[in-house]
Order: sequence, then C-alpha cells, then structure tokens
Amino acid sequence: MISTAQVVGKDKSALQAVGTHWLHSETVSDWQALQAAAKKDGFELAIASGYRSFDRQMLIWNEKAEGKRPLFDSNGKSLDVHQLSDTEKVFAILKWSALPGGSRHHWGTDIDIYDLAAVPDDYAVQLSDEEVSDTGVFGALHQWLDNCIDCDRAFSFYRPYQTLGQGVAPERWHLSHAAVSQRYSQCLSADMLYQVLEQEPTMQLRDTVLAHFDKIFAQYISC
Repeated sequence: MISTAQVVGKDKSALQAVGTHWLHSETVSDWQALQAAAKKDGFELAIASGYRSFDRQMLIWNEKAEGKRPLFDSNGKSLDVHQLSDTEKVFAILKWSALPGGSRHHWGTDIDIYDLAAVPDDYAVQLSDEEVSDTGVFGALHQWLDNCIDCDRAFSFYRPYQTLGQGVAPERWHLSHAAVSQRYSQCLSADMLYQVLEQEPTMQLRDTVLAHFDKIFAQYISC
C-alpha cells in the first residue's frame, strides 16, 4: 500500500541508502545492474540527484519564485523573474522544476545521472542540454543508454522526459524505473495534490498555482 505521504515526498520509509543518495528499495538491484553494464563499456554511472523530499522541492520552488535561483525559457535562455507576472512565473518554473508534491523524485524511482569517469573530480555537473548532447561531455554515455533503451536492455529504466511533450522540457539525464514509478504515478491524483498544496501557506505563488491547477496537473504532472 502506497501512502499519500510517500507519493508526495513526505515519507521515505520505502527507500534505501545508496551511497549519498536514497532510492526505492525495489529499484536498487536494477540500478546496480545498469551500473555494472555501463562499467563494462567504460562508463562510471553516477547519480547527481535521486530522492528529493517534499521540503527540498518546496525550497527549490520558493527560491525560484523569489528570484534566488535562475529561471529559464524553453531554449535555456535566462529570464528576469521581476519582469514576469505571477502566472508567467509559475509556468516558467514548471518548465524545468516540478511542483512540490508532484515530482517523480519524491518516489525514489527517478534519478539524474552522469558519467563520473568523463570529468575531473572537481567538475560541477550542470545537468544541461549541452552536457548531454552527442558532442557534450556526457554524450557518449547517453548514446550508450540510447542503445540500451532501444534494445530493451536498460534494466527497467527509461527516460520519462524524452521529448518536449506537453510542458516539461526534455531531460536526457533523467531516468525512471518503469515498474515502480508506474505504481506511484497511478496513486498521484489531482485531488490529492491539490489538498496537500492547499495546506502549505509558506508556498510562494500558491494561490496562482491553485487557480491554474487543472491545467498544471494535466500539462506537467499527468502527462
């Protein structure tokens, strides 16, 4: 039984520590198998971001709404938060960051990955389109992953944000464990998330989010 708290990132009891990150316990063996396969071909598959709690996602959301973190358009061009209406801010944030409670990272099933062997120890991973392009520093890893996924050899992982889709920008670095994430996705309803956010008075732009909630859920969460 998956609880509301687990779905929205307020309960990590189903998770297991993997190094400095947390993954859903049912995904760990598949992740390790994918790592081992990558290593055989010269890649050191590492996690840049795994489980992210509701509170952490809320911090990211609020800092973007307040202009403490940068906002970008669909092409990665920086936006001036002070020149945007509240509605424009909400949809600009959603292009690259999930709504608190609506992030796949809350489940421990989704990870942002990179090739540790491709960069020096002091390299700061950006998780940018440039890094993961075919000519980018992690391009070779992602071409290898393309072949794994195309041949159904990706050890149960796939890319949920492969194309632009309805709203979320493509994220070649984002992998999701298909079987476990599907169970969580089926438990995340619009009514559940609306009620959770309605009770979060510290959330920046909350009233704007709730006013546009049906569109947001359809375009950025259930897609």
